[in-house]
Amino acid sequence: MSDIQNLQSYDPFADLGDSGDTIEQKDYIHIRIQQRNGRKTLTTIQGLPKTFDQKRMLKIFKKDFACNGTLVEDEELGQVIQLQGDQRTKVHTLLTSEGGIDKKQIKIHGF
Repeated sequence: MSDIQNLQSYDPFADLGDSGDTIEQKDYIHIRIQQRNGRKTLTTIQGLPKTFDQKRMLKIFKKDFACNGTLVEDEELGQVIQLQGDQRTKVHTLLTSEGGIDKKQIKIHGF
């Protein structure tokens, strides 16, 4: 019998590696928004470099954005910063202007 071509496994989301970027998936900073109940939202920040002190960054975020936040330990993702409200653009501008992080290294997810 001949081989059936449709049954070959193909992952459309696999990294092709031909893009030429030196940034790997694990090196991105992900800023996400999660819907809680009603109009309430959470902003999560994951993947900050090890050079940043997580607790100190949380303190800076809370003071500059006038919101509450916490540091959550995750088995797969490591330490994740959670902030109350939609703080995605504020976090992005703070990290790029004062943090010295390249815009290409930050990914913003959400609506």
